[in-house]
Amino acid sequence: MDKKPLKRGGIMFDLTHAKHDPAHCLVPGLFRTLMRGERKKTKLDLTYNFGDESLRFTGFEPLDAGDMRLLQGLVAMSGPNGMVLSNEPVSDIGKQLRLFLDPKFDAVDKDARVVKSTIGHLLKETGLEDGGKNHKGLMDSLHRLSNVSVLVTQGKRQAMYHLLSYAADMEDGRIMVALNSRITEAVLGNRSHVYIPMHEVRAIKSDPTRLIHQRLCAWINPGKAGKAEIDTLCGYVWTDVSDNVNTMKTRRQTAKKALAELVSIGWTVSEYATSKYLITRPKATP
Repeated sequence: MDKKPLKRGGIMFDLTHAKHDPAHCLVPGLFRTLMRGERKKTKLDLTYNFGDESLRFTGFEPLDAGDMRLLQGLVAMSGPNGMVLSNEPVSDIGKQLRLFLDPKFDAVDKDARVVKSTIGHLLKETGLEDGGKNHKGLMDSLHRLSNVSVLVTQGKRQAMYHLLSYAADMEDGRIMVALNSRITEAVLGNRSHVYIPMHEVRAIKSDPTRLIHQRLCAWINPGKAGKAEIDTLCGYVWTDVSDNVNTMKTRRQTAKKALAELVSIGWTVSEYATSKYLITRPKATP
């Protein structure tokens, strides 16, 4: 986060980037495209091996690109202006946030990062209009994210916590959000992190591009390049591989449109072989 507000398109923004946890960004299917009505039918239960760690994410509903976008904004907000939530908070709201975050095992003594903001400001920083429909969407998303539990296993050691916890005042729109200790460590530079530019987050219009963007940010550093096949990019949006030829054709076309949208926000994409792409990230802006 910059100390000075950033102006783009006549609007002043406070946030320049998010320093996110790589594991939260790389888990296949943690954030994905959902079919209509799918949230009522399916649950979230994913296990991802990250180095010598195993992370299991469970929740009562699956998460989509909108949930991912909100989390990106919260992570960005939790930078230098965020507050520390210790393992023994003094204030009542701090105790509430800690209780709902529910850290267990090795996470019990670790600090969390707290974001204090308003619904309107958070919507603006993530590129959304401040309105009733978006207010409801944001609160629904916070509820889903707060109900996701994360179990981290490393050898014989374990840590467990909710992805985040929150408290909100719907009369004046104030919110406080506590992020789990793993994201907190990434924000504070105590573990490796993924650099996600917020001006790119605001500029992206389509959900498939948004999902592909975060995954690419997680393994291609600013100013560097990586190679990916079209079906790999499709896998960042849809977790299943369809046997239907027409479905796969449509998905590949959508992935190609997502690459075109990335080009429109400053990325470079070249097809070096059929359905194989060299993708280059812009350099990080100071």
